Amino acid sequence: MDRHFTIKDLLVFTGPSIATLIFTSIYDIVDGFFVSNFVGSTSFAAVNFIMPFIMILGSFGFMVGTGGAAIVSKVRGEGDGERANRYFSLMIAFLAIMGIAFAVIGFFLMEPIARVLGASDDMLGICVLYGRISMISLPAFMLQSSFQAFFPAADKPRLGFAFTLAAGCTNIVLDALFVGLLGWGVAGAASATVITEFIGGAGPLVYFARQNTSCLRLCRPSGGWRIIGRTCVNGSSEMMTNISLSLVAMLYNWQLMRFLGEDGVAAYGVISYVFLIFGAVLIGYSMGSAPLMSYQFGARNTVEMRSLFTKSLKVMAVANVAMFIAAELAAPLVAGIFVSYDEALTELTMHAFRLFAFAFLIMGFSVYGSALFTALNNGLISALISFLRTLVFESLSVIFLPLLLGVDGIWLSGVVAEVISAVLTFTFIYRFAPRYGLRGDKDA
Repeated sequence: MDRHFTIKDLLVFTGPSIATLIFTSIYDIVDGFFVSNFVGSTSFAAVNFIMPFIMILGSFGFMVGTGGAAIVSKVRGEGDGERANRYFSLMIAFLAIMGIAFAVIGFFLMEPIARVLGASDDMLGICVLYGRISMISLPAFMLQSSFQAFFPAADKPRLGFAFTLAAGCTNIVLDALFVGLLGWGVAGAASATVITEFIGGAGPLVYFARQNTSCLRLCRPSGGWRIIGRTCVNGSSEMMTNISLSLVAMLYNWQLMRFLGEDGVAAYGVISYVFLIFGAVLIGYSMGSAPLMSYQFGARNTVEMRSLFTKSLKVMAVANVAMFIAAELAAPLVAGIFVSYDEALTELTMHAFRLFAFAFLIMGFSVYGSALFTALNNGLISALISFLRTLVFESLSVIFLPLLLGVDGIWLSGVVAEVISAVLTFTFIYRFAPRYGLRGDKDA
């Protein structure tokens, strides 16, 4: 991690992290594909309706993973590998206990949450069934989310991808078997996800618990609540991003139920799947490169920090444009894959997708900016970017733009939020760049 990285080196190093997040996203996408095509649009809408609540509970895994990886990488950069292992072990133990507690809470809250969110009578039972089965593997899902950040910090990003690839392929096979062949419906889709999340979460746990060739290993934890607190604060931006996205998704669903009914929720579900894939590319790069920045920050190598920073901005700029073009071109294909059985729903999905796609033109800058401040152990600014970007800017857009533009205002909400967020992100970067030596006029 202490060598110089070219753009090609960065893409090679972060590639497994990107692929890992993409295959993790495939769990939900494959469930949606089989549920939509083999069970129907109402079940498809119900699964997407309750998914944000499940993701809110699982977001704590991202918090511990990203916040903890930054701390562990910084300690490694300071030359203390033994202390890094003890901190790593503490974080994993804390997350496992938290996951079990959240699974129990989520099981009993599933029905009242679905009611509060406004699920229709036809959707309610399906929401509860899918959600409660999903709680079985919630601890494993949270561990899997954290290991996505810890594998790059352990200098083993490819191994992290291998675990996720195995889990993703298993999910595809089991969905085809349980939903497509056996006809188990929503329960089959949820059961397939449960099995694959145990593969993705328990497999890395066993790896790090044994002697291994990585830079990290589970051992007797130490650090106490002070390190747990630092981990949570430092990773709060990633948790806030996931929670905010889930809350905003609930708000989208609520507005769409008012304007378009279940078809609107189904169309947004299709869009959210593409958002998951494209977001995985941006978040995967940001998470994968963050340990490099944290390592150089711990080593006080501001020259390499500036190099990583400028190269990453170039990568984000290219990725933004590429994703926008891909989204515009792929709109008919994506709509056809999920809802081709309903012509009106297909047209609605294509129209909504093409409006929503403009958000991809600028989204990468805020995603990277938040991860950058996490890597620099400035969790407060990172969380502020994430909080304002998703929960504040996008929520206000979803609420007020439809008053001016009708239902198209809902589809354009993300565009408005991303533009404002990018301005805010670059303002923070300009303000704090001298402190961290990112502008070259002050090495600190």
